[in-house]
Parts: sequence; C-alpha cells; structure tokens
Amino acid sequence: APVASSLCVRYTHRAVVITGGLLAFSGMALGFLGLNMVWMYATTGFLQGLGISFSWTPAISIVSHYFSKKRALANAIASAGECAFAFTFGPFFQWLISQYGWKGALLIIGGIQLNICVCGILMRPLASSCLLEASHSEIETPRGSGASRIDEEDKPPITHKTFNWMLVRQPEFVLYAIFGILAAMSFFVPPLFLVPLSYSLGIDESWTASLLSILAMVDFAGRLLCGWYANLHVTKTVHLLTMTITLISTSLMLLPLANNYLSLAIFTGFYGFFFGTTVAVHITVLADVVGMPDFDSALGLFMLIRSTGGFVGPPLAGLIVDMAGDYRAGFYMAGATLVLSAGFLVTLDQLQQRKGRGSQTNTKPEKSTLPYPSLHLLKLQ
Repeated sequence: APVASSLCVRYTHRAVVITGGLLAFSGMALGFLGLNMVWMYATTGFLQGLGISFSWTPAISIVSHYFSKKRALANAIASAGECAFAFTFGPFFQWLISQYGWKGALLIIGGIQLNICVCGILMRPLASSCLLEASHSEIETPRGSGASRIDEEDKPPITHKTFNWMLVRQPEFVLYAIFGILAAMSFFVPPLFLVPLSYSLGIDESWTASLLSILAMVDFAGRLLCGWYANLHVTKTVHLLTMTITLISTSLMLLPLANNYLSLAIFTGFYGFFFGTTVAVHITVLADVVGMPDFDSALGLFMLIRSTGGFVGPPLAGLIVDMAGDYRAGFYMAGATLVLSAGFLVTLDQLQQRKGRGSQTNTKPEKSTLPYPSLHLLKLQ
C-alpha cells in the first residue's frame, strides 16, 4: 500500500490502477500453470496480491479527491461494491471450479480482473496546476477582501509531489493508526468463527451457509445508509465512527448468547450492519485527520500499519478459542479489542478539540481599548 500511494504521488492514480490490473491478471494467468506450491505462492499469492493493492489503494484515494462535500457518501457507494460482488461471486466461483476445474477458474477470474485496467482508464487524472493557480489567486487578491475567502469545499483537488513519511510523527495519525490495528484484529474474527460456531450449535449446514449471505446483504445496506447519514453533516465523522465501533463491539459481545439459527442470524445481521457503517466512514475520518494534501501518503501508511492487526488477530483469536475450548471466546476477544480501539478514537477527538480551541485563541482578534469606535477608526487611519 505505501508503494502504491507513493507511485500515485509521483505519477497518476490512473497509471497505478492500470498497472495493478495487469499484475493481478498476470498472477492468476501464471498461476494457471500450477507448477508447484512455491510457484502458486509467487503468482496467485504475491503477484496478484501486489496487483490488488495497486488497484485498491489508488481507487479509494481518488474517490476522496474527486468529492469534497459528499465525500462520505461517495466512499460508501464505492465500498458497497465489495458487498455486492462478495454476495454474487461466491456461488459463481464455485460454479467455475465445477465446470472448468481450479486451473480454468483461475484463468477466467484473471480475465475478469483484467477489467480493472478499463476502470483505471476512466479515472480522470488530478489537476497538477491547481496549487499554482491557488497561490496566484492569493497573491493577486488582498488578504482582507472577501474574494480571497475561498471555500475549502470548492477548491479543486491538489496533489503533492513527495510522499510524506513524517506522518508517523503526528499524534493524530498515530492514534488513528493504533485504532486501525485494533479494529483489524477484530474484523477478521467473526467471519472466521461464525460457521464453526453454528456447527457447534447443531445448526444444519444448509442454513449455516445463509449466514454469510445475510452478513453481506446487511453490510451493503449499512454502508449506503451510513454514507447518506454522514453526508448530512449532522454528526462529526469521528463521533459517528466511535458510535459504530461501540455498536459493533456490543453486537459481538451479544452474538455468543445465540442458541439457535434465528437468534444467531439476528445477531449476525446487527454485526454486519454496523460493520458496514464503519467501513463506509473510516476512510473519510482519515481524510479529516490528516487533510487532503497528505491523504495519499496517509492512506498507504495506514493500510500498512493496519495490516499488522490482520496478521495478529486471527491467530490470537484461534489461540484463545483453543485455550477456552469454545468458539464464543473468539467473539468476546474481538468485542473487547473493539472497545479498546474506541478509546483511541475518543482520545483522538479530544486532541483535535484541544488543538481547535488553541488555534481559535491564537487567531482571535485583539479588542480595542479605546472607549469609542470612532476613535478606533481614527487610530487605524
């Protein structure tokens, strides 16, 4: 992810996405040969994974650059495609394997991924001269005039020419990155243990498969509804994210109480819905934390740091499940980790509010000590 972001800063999002599509296709097409296990790791593992990262990171980044006032809604709609294709392509992949074997399925999936290049071509490059034009307008217009007061929402997207590695020194970014690690530790656990938990409850296999479908559908609805609500600007985005994280942790804590299919489906639906709301808004919060000039760099670093939680979370949950001898323990671990992550969001919000109050105090105009306004005008003259 940091490599993809740095390439976006140096070149264009379009070029990186097209490169990612070609890498993903190459990984699947070469995996079709299936020479040995090491070959599969290098092709369908490393090469295709690199291509997916080169495609996903710029695509998410450029949506935030394109939209300003409706950034939350745009990110929600863009991310909702994951749910739609996850719900549709699961059975489709199984059909491909049954009809063409796993090698033929890999080749066909690679051909589908080649369409990423088409999506990349449609991405309009960001204007590189916006920064120069904005600086000229500030020089030509006096600071005190109303014409110089440009609304931040109406400014064209501006790109930086260097990757900002110094973001790791900013307290706000560090707090949000720690939140990302803890959240990633939890998010991978429910899909991993949901099916085994249902089996332990004696639920039939045909009903168990529908739980993942329910998860995908309510996830889709949660992303769209949260994006729409965030676009109303009624609630601060970091407050909204803190609320959704708290609701997810509550759902995970209650999910182990289910003892039949109906109760398990209800709790799964709650978890999936609130998970969707979190995914819809967390990228928007990152943009608010670091600002759009450093967003490309922040996104790459955030994805790199957050991935450590994805590495640690599932094995840790598996260890806890083995020690407890019950799949419910994994859900309790995920819920507790999310509660801890919400604490870092609260700390981040407090830090931002404190800095906001400090900046307002520093920029507050000095009051005149003269008794009459007319004398104050004479003094200015």
